[in-house]
Amino acid sequence: MDLNALADFALVASNGGLGKASRASGRSKATLSRRIADLEQQLGVRLIERSARGLKLTEAGQSLMARTEGPMLEVAEAMTATREGQSAPRGRLRVASPMLFSQLAMGRISAEFCTAYPEVTCEVVAEDRLVDLVEEQFDVTIRINPRPDGNLVGRCFAKDRLVVVAAPAVTRPRPGAIRQVPGIVFSNFQPTTWTLDGGRLILDPLPKLRLSSFLMIRDAAVAGAGAALLPQSIAWSQLARGELVQWGVISGVEIELWVLHTSRRLPAPKVRAFVDFMCDQYPDVSLVLKG
Repeated sequence: MDLNALADFALVASNGGLGKASRASGRSKATLSRRIADLEQQLGVRLIERSARGLKLTEAGQSLMARTEGPMLEVAEAMTATREGQSAPRGRLRVASPMLFSQLAMGRISAEFCTAYPEVTCEVVAEDRLVDLVEEQFDVTIRINPRPDGNLVGRCFAKDRLVVVAAPAVTRPRPGAIRQVPGIVFSNFQPTTWTLDGGRLILDPLPKLRLSSFLMIRDAAVAGAGAALLPQSIAWSQLARGELVQWGVISGVEIELWVLHTSRRLPAPKVRAFVDFMCDQYPDVSLVLKG
């Protein structure tokens, strides 16, 4: 496929017509029209419907534009950076991030990133589902304990632990046999035990409250409703103030947060900068220090 023809198609589509595209690029309307016709012939489909009222993308044209707009922008950024002999991050950066981490940290982090890189505009979408970076045009995604994926590469920027906490007024069971405790659990909780500190204490939580978010569970624990299983990063501030007491750490479980991007293309300067920036936020890889 002729990439020049594809670029001309994107130019006409984004400008809404041959005339505007010609004025924006300084190229003749005849040249642009011929390039698009050549591209249509190569693909065997109509991309643009021509009428007296102007141009309109066909369904095939809309699909092609949606699939190639992001990569074409990256190519343009790379060409500009090469011509200028620099690789300054610039352009729009789309980030998919888990809901809870977004609420706790991404507002501050994205603001500081845009301050450090003023030519970048940042869009953060809080999503607990696994987004498709290519299909949905995300530049990077943040995932918790991601499964191996040959299409993605990245770095682990922070780690967390699961801990059992309770208000000081709630009596901590003595080590020994399995101990029952009033539990604050998720709405979909299934009967299980919490094994702490290598088995020195095993708890059998009896659901007293069923809630749908970690933040609600934490606040209910502060209010003295029972014991709760939480990521340590969510409770560290309350632990430091003495509003909660840590009973122990769940054995054999570690939470890793990764910042990932597609491996299909060389990462753009804005992507490399964001990955490095995320890792700099947690220099000792401890999520606890940055709630």
